[in-house]
Amino acid sequence: MAPAVISSVDKFTEILRELLSLANEARSKGNKSQPLDKQHFGTLIDHVGGSPGSKFVPTPQAQYAAIETASRNILYDLIASIPIGDPAFGQVWNLLDIVTLISDADQCEAGLAFWLVEELLDTQTIDGCRVVFDYLESRRERMCAHRLSKKDLIILRACNELLRRLSRAEDTVFCGRVFIYMFQSFPLGDKSSVNLRGEYHTENVTIFDQPIAETEQHQPALMAVDDNIEGVGPKQDGLERAADANEELGKEISNGSKSKASATSIKAEDQPVKAENAEEDSNRFYSMFWSLQKNFAMPTRLFEDENFKQFKQSMGLTMQKFQTVNQGLQARNPPNSADESRRSMKRKRASNYEDDLSDSFNPKYLTSQDLFDLEISDLAFRRHILVQALILIDFLLSLTPRAKKKLAGKLNKSVLYSYTLADEDTQWASQMRSDIATYLQQGPEGKFYYRMVDTVLSRDKNWTQWKAESCPEIQRPSVSAEDFIVARKGAQKACATKRLKATPLGSLNLSFLSEVGNGDGLNKLTDPERYSIPTVDSFKGPLVDDDFEIDIARDNEEKQRLRDARASKVWRTLRIASKSKFKLFHKIDDGNNLDVLFQPRSDEHQGSAEGGGIDTSEEDRAASDVAHAADGLLEIPQ
Repeated sequence: MAPAVISSVDKFTEILRELLSLANEARSKGNKSQPLDKQHFGTLIDHVGGSPGSKFVPTPQAQYAAIETASRNILYDLIASIPIGDPAFGQVWNLLDIVTLISDADQCEAGLAFWLVEELLDTQTIDGCRVVFDYLESRRERMCAHRLSKKDLIILRACNELLRRLSRAEDTVFCGRVFIYMFQSFPLGDKSSVNLRGEYHTENVTIFDQPIAETEQHQPALMAVDDNIEGVGPKQDGLERAADANEELGKEISNGSKSKASATSIKAEDQPVKAENAEEDSNRFYSMFWSLQKNFAMPTRLFEDENFKQFKQSMGLTMQKFQTVNQGLQARNPPNSADESRRSMKRKRASNYEDDLSDSFNPKYLTSQDLFDLEISDLAFRRHILVQALILIDFLLSLTPRAKKKLAGKLNKSVLYSYTLADEDTQWASQMRSDIATYLQQGPEGKFYYRMVDTVLSRDKNWTQWKAESCPEIQRPSVSAEDFIVARKGAQKACATKRLKATPLGSLNLSFLSEVGNGDGLNKLTDPERYSIPTVDSFKGPLVDDDFEIDIARDNEEKQRLRDARASKVWRTLRIASKSKFKLFHKIDDGNNLDVLFQPRSDEHQGSAEGGGIDTSEEDRAASDVAHAADGLLEIPQ
């Protein structure tokens, strides 16, 4: 068996070197950065292993082992003889392309190309690894397209080993490239990257200086005072000497000068006390500020009342301190000046500072107490801290009774906590979040910065719900060809130009406009009958006809329709008659006795004469005024 395996390794070595020669010829004729395809090698790729069962490849496992050994031998020879910066090192990329094609044709192990990349990364420096990673990023889609389930562990191992070699502070961009490569290589719902149990990164511990305790530096002065009181000490305390000097000075100068010297003595006495209090407050704030990192790294600590109380005090003191700190941009800008050159320098410094804000990155906080004041004065540092606080406060607000109802019944109990935030704590968290949001919108591009942070945190709530549902499958199955054809036909039909009907539904018949004969259709619209007010007598016949139709109506529906038509005619009759026959309205009984309106005008005058001549009373004049006023509102529907 051993001689057969050795001879098969030699055979595959010759085949691979032949493929490398073809690859070099293809590179010399075309683009050197494009990946190699099967068309560059013809059918040789599909027949690299020959036929299993032959004397060279007795089993598929032996074939895979022989091709792997031959590939490693060629890789080691190329690495040992060609530096990575040499153009001839492109033969390594050709070898990896060839191995990828062979693995896609099921002629070798699926992860052989990544095994070779892993070996290559181990032999290179950090700068060399960047070049190797350039190749990986250019071939990611192709190398991960087939049989990814047999390559994922190799990718994880190689990337994690590379991340252990990199420095988060000096190789920040390279670390980001490695993470992005892994995120793009694996499916979105892969179990290796979702942290299904919701574990926290408790190994990230922030170590800071212990607060400076009260030392015995003030004790010698106190002892000296005691000695002077007892008459043993040869020296007086500094404060006593200041008082004696003030007393002697008061004997030589006026009373006004004496009072001034006394005030100076009081100020000198208060200065050490104020300095001591300021130092104590600074130490207290330093300790409380950095203690927040414990809660940021392990939010479940706040489930204990004592820790939550301390967290609220620390956050309140931090926000109070941040409010009193001058904005970094204002501190770095020079004062206003009329000189144009100084203005240009001001704008230049401001733009440079904004660039510093956008490019600032701290992989680990510097917690030295000597640097604390400088860090607090940095706007980017304050924003980083407040973004951490926003993340934690959003976590607390997700534990309110209202928020927990939305996650009720979810499957993943590891990220569902039994702790419920009290109403008082909920109100405090909401107010604190509002204060932080207002603060983040200040400074250079503050509104844009907060909008970006708020967008990320809003989307993170969707990921939280997805994780609470045990990360269900996100990718949906592809659409079948039949469904695609049906959908395409429906879209084409919906977007097609439709021919309008001659008479669309609900439209009026306008054919009368095109009629020709005695006159044009448009001229008919100017017929006086269309806009002139009819006479009262013109409604007499239609009202009689309506009464007759109502009497012979066959059902209630037809009778109601006729009654509505008659009511319309009665209303128009009364409206027209109000101009000239308003005094007869008292004889009408609810629209049923309209005959008095249709009597000739001579009868009306005769009746008026019998009553004492023409009626010119105030009632008639009022009726006439009402009729004329209604004349402008009169509209007769046709």
